[in-house]
Amino acid sequence: MRNHSSRADGAPAGVGMVGTVVAASFGFALVQLDVTVVNVALPAMGTTLGAPVSALQWIVDAYTLAFAALLLSAGFLGDRFGARRIYVGGFALFAAASAACGVAPNLGVLVSARAIQGLAAAAMLPCSLALLNHATGHDPRLRAKAVGWWTAAGSITIASGPIVGGLLLGAFGWRSIFLVNLPVCALGAALALRLPEAPWHPPSRGFDLAGQLLSALALAALAVAVIEWRPLGWADPRVGGALALGLACGLGFARVESRSVHPMLPPGLLRNPVFRACLAYGIVVNFTYYGMMFVLSLYLQRVLGLAPVQAGLAFLPLTATFFAVNLLSGWWVARAGSRAPMVSGALIDAAGFACMGVLGAHTSVWLLLPMFALLPAGMGLGVPAMTTAVLASVERSNSGVVGGVLNAARQAGGAMGVALFGALCAGGDAAIPAGLHACALIAVGLLLLAGAWAARVVRAAEPAPRAA
Repeated sequence: MRNHSSRADGAPAGVGMVGTVVAASFGFALVQLDVTVVNVALPAMGTTLGAPVSALQWIVDAYTLAFAALLLSAGFLGDRFGARRIYVGGFALFAAASAACGVAPNLGVLVSARAIQGLAAAAMLPCSLALLNHATGHDPRLRAKAVGWWTAAGSITIASGPIVGGLLLGAFGWRSIFLVNLPVCALGAALALRLPEAPWHPPSRGFDLAGQLLSALALAALAVAVIEWRPLGWADPRVGGALALGLACGLGFARVESRSVHPMLPPGLLRNPVFRACLAYGIVVNFTYYGMMFVLSLYLQRVLGLAPVQAGLAFLPLTATFFAVNLLSGWWVARAGSRAPMVSGALIDAAGFACMGVLGAHTSVWLLLPMFALLPAGMGLGVPAMTTAVLASVERSNSGVVGGVLNAARQAGGAMGVALFGALCAGGDAAIPAGLHACALIAVGLLLLAGAWAARVVRAAEPAPRAA
């Protein structure tokens, strides 16, 4: 095991804290951008490739499902072989997959390349968090601020994805939203190579291949069942078979993990009440946000008749609000702990979704502005606080795997949100407003439950690190 020197304050030698945050945030920003950048281009892709809404959902979900399914393994690999090495390798694979997306001749190739993009994203995200956590050492205030900047980078790119996609689509066509990743990946890898490696951990546990395969199959099968439920109906044997397979693989995963000598999940992690509450919070936030962004992209273009560039620019308030509120959250958590920002974020987010009950077939775009300010305000307050609470509740040596568990669950939640919300709006353009109202009602209920759980379990003060 090779350990690189660090300064006494926890920052890596030779690289300032600002440089470390920038390098660690760059990959997170890129992988989050590609979650939402395709949304505004979906109608154009559907026209070019002759794909219905159920097929368009796979362009989004192939990425997020692969992302979610492989995050745990990527966190393990980062802890075992070095976070920086896996991080840089993720940039290289992401660039190759983006090139394949950009030249894809049909829907099948595009969906397959998107899945490979998700695999590369899985390699990058937990390793970026592990590098950041190592750099901040044992200083909870410094960690809270650094995580605030890291989360701000990801949140801004999630929000700006439709804007970037709309501008690129209007100027160069939908293939450009993938090809632009090539120089971005080269820059990200160059920044990451300047960082010293985080400490490598001895191989104290093996790779849980059975758990990895079962978790991936469970997620994919459940997504198939939810996406195909609306066009085929629950009585269709393909839907029922996918649902049965997903449930069986989920139960098999739980059984394997309980008996495995080397489980994917660190022993006792799910018995940690703070982690459980934060896990549920993260799943709900991504489920509601990713699902609603998919639906709103269809609503703006197919119901309100906006051009792709106009639809992208309609999301502009999300970006500005995310940036300011993420930084506020880091400051707030550093002084008061994670509970208050998490609860406040859930309530604000729920208020934004509640406002969507007034949207109809002839709504003015200007009426969307308050909603597009409330959603990022709530998410921007809650997510950095949630991430900080998780990191504070586990040992630093498990930060890569724990980051993988948390973000795998969040990405899985996002994929299921796209699947369910897309299915509710899949009855044709005329059905989109009613489906959007149903999605908003589901989102409000889930966010209120997540906020109540956080209020009950997460401490007001930062908990001391403890074993997972």
